[in-house]
Formats: sequence, structure tokens, C-alpha cells
Amino acid sequence: MAVKKKTSAGAAPVLSPRALGRATLERQLLLRRSAMTPKEAVAHLVGLQAQNTSPPYYQLLARLEGFDPAALADLMESREVVRVVTLRSTIHTHTADDALALRPLVQEARDRELRLFRKRLVGVDLDRLRDLSREFVQEEPRTPKEIRERLLTEWPDADPPALSTAARCLLPLVQVTPRGVWGRSGAVRLTTAEHWLGRRTEPAPAPDATVLRYLAAFGPASVKDMQAWAGLTRLREVFDRLRPRLVTFRDEHGVELFDLPDAPRPEEDTPAPPRFLPEFDNVLLAHADRTRVIPPRFKGRNGVGNQAYGTVLADGFLAALWRLEEGRRGAPTILTVQGLRRLTPAERDAVTEEAVALLSVMTKATTDRNGYDIRFASFIDFGD
Repeated sequence: MAVKKKTSAGAAPVLSPRALGRATLERQLLLRRSAMTPKEAVAHLVGLQAQNTSPPYYQLLARLEGFDPAALADLMESREVVRVVTLRSTIHTHTADDALALRPLVQEARDRELRLFRKRLVGVDLDRLRDLSREFVQEEPRTPKEIRERLLTEWPDADPPALSTAARCLLPLVQVTPRGVWGRSGAVRLTTAEHWLGRRTEPAPAPDATVLRYLAAFGPASVKDMQAWAGLTRLREVFDRLRPRLVTFRDEHGVELFDLPDAPRPEEDTPAPPRFLPEFDNVLLAHADRTRVIPPRFKGRNGVGNQAYGTVLADGFLAALWRLEEGRRGAPTILTVQGLRRLTPAERDAVTEEAVALLSVMTKATTDRNGYDIRFASFIDFGD
């Protein structure tokens, strides 16, 4: 493990951004692909960010040996994994067990979100709204528009978007298939997690176990890091309660970092092969301080507002953006890589090899007659 020397007797070792990055990449299955099954990986990673339907498939492609998109699609259709709003008020793909357990844990964040809309829901009985919504979506899965229209019959003067937001905040609503199934399409249709999975959500658990799982997947990390990942607050007392079971470090700014004693912390010069990640991959979002993966000069460069781009890691850090244009009407499929810095010849070769592997699994471009084209756009010079 690469650390700086302790600055005084008993002081916690200091971890550089590079050492932190290697530790996180190891736990994120990004230093080497894992032999885990897709279901095991979804559980280990505590969910996959799924604001759009395809990113979970690309996340597993970057992390698992021999990944076949059909394997995750089968889990979706068999209801072993589901799409549900959890961490940071965003949609994640979780195992059924985690969907039932994590959703109550992050209810605090849903309550905060609901308070933002409370002025637009004057006169609305939220308990009745929850009960009506539950009954309506459990009759059959409904679209957000259908939910709004049903609730407007009860409260015609209320703000329509606020009504559907309230239903989403008050109930653990899952997006039912075929939404999210690889190779298929479908509108967003919602029902409760309990109804879709055939069992009740768990009572809100103590956050201790989730803290330990977060560290196993994203550590070493600070209290603020986990709060940013989960969208929760007031976790300091939980970390302090767990302190006897953890080890501590400091980052270069003196921030206290917690970790599991036996978790891997590779040397900071451990090779990190290039990886193509989709937009909003959790490895880029799971810390308040993201310099372990995103160089400071590239902060905010992987997205504008709610629009994010696919990202390429090289040597363990954000180094490029990518986009895929599937060929139509005889045109080849084009994968374009745009560097945020100048890639070395060896890096370009490794990125090209990884791009071919992506195309061979996620598209038909390597087998159909139209073929593919991997392009490197002019890099964007942000300086040193």
C-alpha cells in the first residue's frame, strides 16, 4: 500500500489521490475484470446507476469477465434485479433484496425532496395520496401520466407534476419490464416494489451495515463521501460507532478517511488498464472529493447539467469522453473517443483494443457487413 509517512507519532497515514484511486478501482472491479456473476456484482457494488436504461450493461461490461448483456436482461425479467429510485434520488438497478432494504433507508432524502414540493400540494392529504397511488399502481403498472391523471381527479387544483413526485417519494415504485431489458424498449410503467417482488419492504434498517458495504465498494472514504453517495445526512455518529471496527487514514488535505481493515489497498503504481464507462457511473459520483478518479483540471468536464457523456479511464483517471453511433442504412458503427488530455501511443493502442471488445459485445458492428470505425477526435487541451 502506497502511503506517505506519518507526520507524527500516532498520526493516521496519508493516502495520495492516486493511492485512493487504486483502492477504489480495485473494489469497483476496474483494475481487473471479475469472475463474479452479474447478480453478485450488482450486490457488491450496492447497485448500478441507471438514470438511462443502457448504462448498467456498460458498467458490468467494464467489470466482469465474459459479460453477456442477456445475463442482466434475464435478471431483470425474472425480477431478481429491479430499477428503483434510491441513492441521491436517482434510479438505480438493485438486487431485489437491496431494493426492499435500501429504499426505506434513504426515505429521509425522499422526505426532503417532498418538502420542496409541499407548497404546490396545499390541501392534499399525503396519507390518502399514498394509499390511492398504491391501490392504483397495484391494480396494474401505470405510467407517470396515468398516475397524475388519477390523482388530479381527487385534487384538481393541485400542481400535476407535484402530485406524481409525491407518489414517487411516498412509495417505493419500481419500473417494470420490458423497461430496462437489453434489446427491448418500453415506456416507464410503475408499481410498488412489494407488488412486483411479491414481498414486503423491510423496516428502515440501521445504516451501519450499509456503511460497511459502501466502504467495501468505494473506500477508503470520508463521512462526507458516503453522504454524497447515498444522499443522506448526519452519518458522523454512525462512523464513530463503527470506529472500533475500522482503520483510519487522512487525505492530503487532512480529511479523515475510514476503511475496512482487510480491504485491498494496492500500491499506487499498480497498472490500471483503460475502461469505457457509461454516463453517470457511480465510480465518478460516489465521493464528495472525486480527485481519486477525476483530475482537478477535468472537474465538470464529463457532463453539462444533466447531460453526461461516456467516459474513458486511462491509468486509473478520467482521460477521455466517448460516444457510440450505431450504423444505419449501410453506414458503419462509429465509436468516437475524444481525449481530455493527449493519450500516449501505448494508451491509444490499449483504448482501441478495449473499444473493439466493447463493440464486439454491445453491438453487431464486428460481425455485420457494415463494420465499425474507431475514431480519435482532437483532444481538448485543458492545460496541466
